[in-house]
Amino acid sequence: MPIRYKAAVHGQCPPVTTLLAAFVAVLFVFQTIGSSMVVAQDADYQAGPLVEAEAASVGMSDDRLARVDNMLRDAVENGDIPGVAALIARRGKIVYWRAYGSADVESDRALKRDDIFRIASQSKAITATAVMMLWEEGLFRLDDPIERYIPEFRDPVVLDRFRYADTTFTGKPASRSITIRHLLTHTSGIGYGVIDGDERFRMMYKKAGITDLFTSEDISIEESVKKLATLPLHHQPGEKYTYSEGLDVLGYFIEVVSGMPFDEFLRQRLFDPLGMDDTWFYLPKDRASRLVAVQSRSDSGDWSRYPVTFYDPDYPVKGARRFFSGGAGLSSSAKDYATFLQMYLNGGELNGTRILSRTTVATIMANQAGELFGGATGDRHMGLAFGVNNERAVANGGRGSVGTFDWGGYFNTQYFADPEEQVVGILMKQTQGPTSDNTAWKFRQLVFQAVND
Repeated sequence: MPIRYKAAVHGQCPPVTTLLAAFVAVLFVFQTIGSSMVVAQDADYQAGPLVEAEAASVGMSDDRLARVDNMLRDAVENGDIPGVAALIARRGKIVYWRAYGSADVESDRALKRDDIFRIASQSKAITATAVMMLWEEGLFRLDDPIERYIPEFRDPVVLDRFRYADTTFTGKPASRSITIRHLLTHTSGIGYGVIDGDERFRMMYKKAGITDLFTSEDISIEESVKKLATLPLHHQPGEKYTYSEGLDVLGYFIEVVSGMPFDEFLRQRLFDPLGMDDTWFYLPKDRASRLVAVQSRSDSGDWSRYPVTFYDPDYPVKGARRFFSGGAGLSSSAKDYATFLQMYLNGGELNGTRILSRTTVATIMANQAGELFGGATGDRHMGLAFGVNNERAVANGGRGSVGTFDWGGYFNTQYFADPEEQVVGILMKQTQGPTSDNTAWKFRQLVFQAVND
């Protein structure tokens, strides 16, 4: 109701206290209305799971999203990729979720939008999230030495000399211990075995029997990590950025700290609460048929299944099913991974379940490696297992706002999430070897040009 005053008598105004009280009352009404609108708006895209909606309802353009459609369709028709599933969401609403091409050329199975993909290094963000969930319980500090929880890492050494003839080496004592933060940011000095950029480390890891990335062999992460702890480091902990098996070490660390097998911890504490029913280290039988084949292209341009090399591409559905690689072992669907990212955009909450505090999310996205990642002129910094845009990324164009976080996977998968624009982009493919694929940068650029508000 409007607030009324009696007319002034003999030219007198209402008392100042009356005016002040009226002003406060009006201000309270407006603040209440405004707060209610904000809460309602936030609840609209934070309260429940991701659902499909019209693009215009969340400030996206259907006409501009058609450019994404055309680009992906052309990439498949031109043979750049055998197939692709893509998902775009804004403000918690899915505005684009489609698939093109083949899931397996040899069986002539068409790719479906809810198919399951090996996400490889996109597992790292999930492992880092699990680490920080335990950190929130006060069980450790980020700068604790890992040897406090895995004693085999006590007294690390840095590679000094190496003999190619027999792969023997000598090391010099490291000047500091490896910390949990080092492992989260790839600054520990640990290598990456078969994909390491230094041939000496590839040779040492192979001789030591380190299991890299993923496997169908009968080995646990505990066994592999303890072998890894006996090998030298690339450099002093905290002095350089070297992409590493640090997140695999943290997978075992989670087992030690939580007292649970790593796969069970993720299922009970993260996947089930978020409704991520298609995300697994090893797929249940009822989901195995939805796994997309890894494919490679011949010189003539034909696609076929990728052969067994240092790993069996069918590792998610066969073998011992014991190696829970925190750095590369998970498989997932486009919607499941978008759900995980939406939890981050919501400040750590989704489906009525709080996974992380928003203050913890801020720590995860902060610059954790200084100039060790990207140097002084890079367009991203390193968070806790995420790459995060800085101002240069915005200036470069097509990569999202400051704070947009991203990563990708060994089998040609990519993701990004923009907290400012509340946009999630997921691009799922399964290829190995040389391709003419430009969908990653094109998809990201086309997603952001479709923002229409």
